[in-house]
Parts: sequence; structure tokens; C-alpha cells
Amino acid sequence: MLLSQFLILSAALFALGIYGLLVRRNIVLILLSVELMLNAVNINLIAFESVIRSSDGVGQVFAIFVITVAAAEVGIGLAIVLMIFRNRKSANVDDLSLLRW
Repeated sequence: MLLSQFLILSAALFALGIYGLLVRRNIVLILLSVELMLNAVNINLIAFESVIRSSDGVGQVFAIFVITVAAAEVGIGLAIVLMIFRNRKSANVDDLSLLRW
């Protein structure tokens, strides 16, 4: 497959993630949008690594690192969301004023 096809797929996923981040009000859907954006970055890393054809596999190593960080982000993010939901009975971003002074 051509590099441009992967870049178009990645751009579409990233745009969908940005749209979900800006429009959605539910915290879980916002976290899902961030994951879509990180997956778009992973597609770019793997696509460019396949074009460069390095023997080190740098794109794959960075993609695995991004996946690891994303898994940790989801674990901590969902724990925070569950604690907020238990206290506020809502997962809506507009209802939260927890971090305001």
C-alpha cells in the first residue's frame, strides 16, 4: 500500500479524535477521543518506519512506547472518572467544578 493511504487514514482518525475532544461532554468519550488521536500517531510512526526501512525498527519501538503510555493514561483516567462519578453522580464535563478555586 502507498504511504499516502496510511497518512490519509491517520489524518481522518486524528480529525475524528479532535472533533470528539471538542464536541463531547462525557469524560469517557473524551478519553476515547484521545485514544483515537494516539492511534493515528501510531499509524504515522509505523507508516514512516516502513518507508525508511531501518533495521532498528525505531517506528515500531516508539509505537509500542505510545501504546504503553496510552494504557497507563486510560487506567489512571478511568480511575479518576470513577471517583468523580461516585462523588458527583455525573460524568458530564460541564457539571464539574471540582478543580476550581
